[in-house]
Amino acid sequence: MASSQAQLSAKPMSEKQRLKLEKFANKKEKQTQQAQQQQQQPGGKEKKSKKQDALVVDPKDWVEETPAGQRKILKPMEDNFLKAYSPNVVESAWYSFWEDQGLFKPYIEKDGSLKPKGKYVIAIPPFNVTGKIHIGHALSVSLQDTLIRWHRMRQFSTLFIPGCDHAGIATQAVVEKQLAKTPVHGKSKRQDFSRSEFVQLCQDWKEEYRLAINKATRRLGVSVDWSREAFTMSPQLSKAVTETFVRLHSEGLIYRANRLVHWSCRLSTALSTIEVNQTELEGPTKLDVPGYDKKIEFGTLTYFKYPIEGSDQTIEVATSRPETMLGDTGVAVHPQDNRYKDLIGKIAQHPIIPNRKLRIIADEFVERGFGTGAVKLTPAHDHNDFNVGKKHDLPFINILNEDGTLNSNAGPYAGEKRFNARYGVIEELKKLGLFTKQEPNKMVVPICSRSGDVVEPLLKPQWWMKMESLTKPAIGVVESGEITIQPDVQKRQYLQWMRNLQDWCLSRQLWWGHQIPAYYITVEGEASGDDTDNDYWVCGRTESEAREKAEQKFPGKKVTLKRDEDVLDTWFSAGLWPFSALGWPDKTSDLENFFPGTTMETGWDIVPFWVSRMIMFSLKLTGKVPFTEVYCHGLLRDNEGRKMSKSLGNVIDPIDILDGISLDGLHQKLLIGNLAQSEVKKAEKYQKKAFPQGIPEVGADALRFSLVNYTQVSGADINVDVKTMHGYRKFCNKIYQATKYVLGKLGDDFVPRESSALIGQESLSEKWILTKMNTAAKQMNQGLEEREFSRSTQAIHRYLYDELFDIYIENSKSLISDGTPEEARSAMDTLYTTLESGLRLMSPFMPFLTEELWQRFPRRPGDNTSSITIAEYPIYEPSFDDPGSEKAYELVLGCSKGIRSLIADYDVKDTGVIYIAPLNQTSHETAHAQLGAIKSLSGKIALKISILKAEDVMPAGCAVFPVSADANVYLEVKHRVQDAAKEARKFKAKLDEARREQADIDSIKTELSKVQDQDVTEPMQSAEKRKQDIEARLQALQETLVMFEKIQV
Repeated sequence: MASSQAQLSAKPMSEKQRLKLEKFANKKEKQTQQAQQQQQQPGGKEKKSKKQDALVVDPKDWVEETPAGQRKILKPMEDNFLKAYSPNVVESAWYSFWEDQGLFKPYIEKDGSLKPKGKYVIAIPPFNVTGKIHIGHALSVSLQDTLIRWHRMRQFSTLFIPGCDHAGIATQAVVEKQLAKTPVHGKSKRQDFSRSEFVQLCQDWKEEYRLAINKATRRLGVSVDWSREAFTMSPQLSKAVTETFVRLHSEGLIYRANRLVHWSCRLSTALSTIEVNQTELEGPTKLDVPGYDKKIEFGTLTYFKYPIEGSDQTIEVATSRPETMLGDTGVAVHPQDNRYKDLIGKIAQHPIIPNRKLRIIADEFVERGFGTGAVKLTPAHDHNDFNVGKKHDLPFINILNEDGTLNSNAGPYAGEKRFNARYGVIEELKKLGLFTKQEPNKMVVPICSRSGDVVEPLLKPQWWMKMESLTKPAIGVVESGEITIQPDVQKRQYLQWMRNLQDWCLSRQLWWGHQIPAYYITVEGEASGDDTDNDYWVCGRTESEAREKAEQKFPGKKVTLKRDEDVLDTWFSAGLWPFSALGWPDKTSDLENFFPGTTMETGWDIVPFWVSRMIMFSLKLTGKVPFTEVYCHGLLRDNEGRKMSKSLGNVIDPIDILDGISLDGLHQKLLIGNLAQSEVKKAEKYQKKAFPQGIPEVGADALRFSLVNYTQVSGADINVDVKTMHGYRKFCNKIYQATKYVLGKLGDDFVPRESSALIGQESLSEKWILTKMNTAAKQMNQGLEEREFSRSTQAIHRYLYDELFDIYIENSKSLISDGTPEEARSAMDTLYTTLESGLRLMSPFMPFLTEELWQRFPRRPGDNTSSITIAEYPIYEPSFDDPGSEKAYELVLGCSKGIRSLIADYDVKDTGVIYIAPLNQTSHETAHAQLGAIKSLSGKIALKISILKAEDVMPAGCAVFPVSADANVYLEVKHRVQDAAKEARKFKAKLDEARREQADIDSIKTELSKVQDQDVTEPMQSAEKRKQDIEARLQALQETLVMFEKIQV
């Protein structure tokens, strides 16, 4: 990478760094003086002073001396701050180095071409500037950055585009809440400001939180190209929004119409479907509604009668929203309902609104078994009634003002709040003798997610987009596989959503957002046209372009233009993100090189609202798919499985996990937001239960690793447990300490060989660990390729923790200390290869720790790679694959484990008499050849080990440890067992457990045999090996059980 070879520019230490360093120096001097005073006191002990020295260092006192942007100054690992793993110390300095060296920029050749492997591009799902990032964002960027770093190390031209979304309604809502809580110059409402003043308040909010979001993103090690940072309301992206609206309006896809919208009376705006929470009620329930002193009851069905004009007949209807009867214009019955056959076509008289007549119509949409079988129709305030009203040409009467009060069409209730009118209408019906009854009703109440208000269907002139012609190609690219969606259930839901997509309401009655580039025309000397008449509207990229169009519509006439004050739904600009962030509609080099993108990684919950729109817009406007893959992760829930919500107190700030925070600190953060006092109390209660000691410091690497490890290919939701994350911090310490040990063993003068190729002098244990390393590389690459993230994390954890650290590093000690110079050098070469490769394998998951440790390793001759970030990612190497050596060393490990287990079980203190019983000729030869290794790995107890022949019978008076289908290990216990019956029971329990495992493995094999659409060769082979091992174990345990039963008799 050309940019990575730039000269490092030295930057002076900041004043903050200087003060912190000075403070630490003073603190250390004071502690040193105290330690010296203790030593000088009579009876002072050296041991005590050492203990005092150990307490001197607090990682929070660490001062990073590296100038920003330079390669980190690596102090010796014997330094007090570096003796143990500390995230604060390890994570310092590296990000500014990566960023300043341009390591996150995509590599482009001098001729403008990409790397031979091609491109890999992710446009980050832009963060909403409503607030700081939460743990769900951390999951998303951890997965994305893992893929980006993996591809970068595999030498793709990678581009990871960062950015933020203006989040129109969400941002305006939080800014208005903040104003109400903390007025500005005495102004506490949006309406107290001019539009430009309020927009500036939102801009200030955006900038504050954009910086906070970017800082947190850096803390998490996310390797985005900051030079390409995008914002949905930047001039360039706003240009894309205007271009799209004007172009689609000119094609007739965007049109003006008076239709029902989801209306928030509290926010005075239309809402998108995703901003409406459908709250299910089982029956009568009182809910808090903003603007009302008392709770309002929902979940009740109210029955009343309409008089039939010209007779003493009535028709009974039922409703869950009695106040809407003030807007009724009809009653519907089923055409085959004999109860109402004679009433079809007649007129009902409205009992409250004078001269309001309601036509009784027949329509098959009516459910005869619900309520009375007669349905009141309010076409202007109910989505079903709207369609029926259109079909039967009923009047549409709006009774609702935008603030939730009733208008003049509500007669005597004009000016009243809608739910106050509800109770008034019921009382009036009772007075008129038309009220019948009320009964519990299971129902769904739509609640605005931003304000908590009950959402109302409202008839309003808005801009709409026709979706039918856009959905067909968007369905086609997914069905054909041009775009893949994982997991498959999300693909099915996407297709289902797209096949039932209705026209999209684009208008939002907000000030913060993209103002719609549409202008209403008034012709001088003529009456104003209808606001819903498309002939009186023009769109333009500029006002002058709109004026030209208006003058062409009305030639020779004087026209006045008034721009629509509404803004566009946030999803409109979000739908353009994959290509607008690259410069569209301009023909930029980025658009040419990096579009279409590769992967869109996101939560499954916004596939219908966002992913679908990106695909539709991209196909329509660019003729290309926006990306070729959609991967959906599960949603994060708390450790009790509940959805995360600020009011529950279970939303976790990832920075609190990185740095740790006390319980009191968590409580204090609740007071900063916009939570009501009752919600604060509820949130504090959860925090006390979930984090009684606060949240411990975990660090970025452990947080990232745990989040990626949580992720299942099924897309299942994830229950987050901070204790699990802290466990992976201990894993980080294990990596740190193991590397520290290996570097100490290698020494400062160690020079690695030019390559990791085998030289033919490797011991059995070396061949084994190299095979394990090779297997891990294969499994990790396959896992990441197939988006089996947890399979990859488990593979690297198993390789590093179980195989490299716990076995090979331990076993290499004797080779290095007791072997010949050639054996010692080979063991050290293997140590270098297996750990350095392990760090590279881990790097996409744990970028900070691996960089810190990898930089301490000497490079192979000719390797000038400046950072692990751009080092080659390990791949499967056939020459390392040695299944024979792997199997042989597994036998050695199994036998030594069996010996240690038997020695511990029978508390052997004297010489243990051991028999190794190979079950085939190959294992017999291995056991003989590796007897010394088996002894050295079996502990410090004196042992007398004999190797039996395959045909030898089981030695008498022995307890068995079944190793595998290749061998058993026996310990002579005839003089150690006092209670043969007890031993028999113990082996009977082991036998029963083995039989259960046998049943389990048979079940697994049966299930694998049914799989037809996947290659299950490896899982089937693994299952077969397990079956053979269990069968051998069953035989050995059965023989031992019989022996103890005979002794018992």
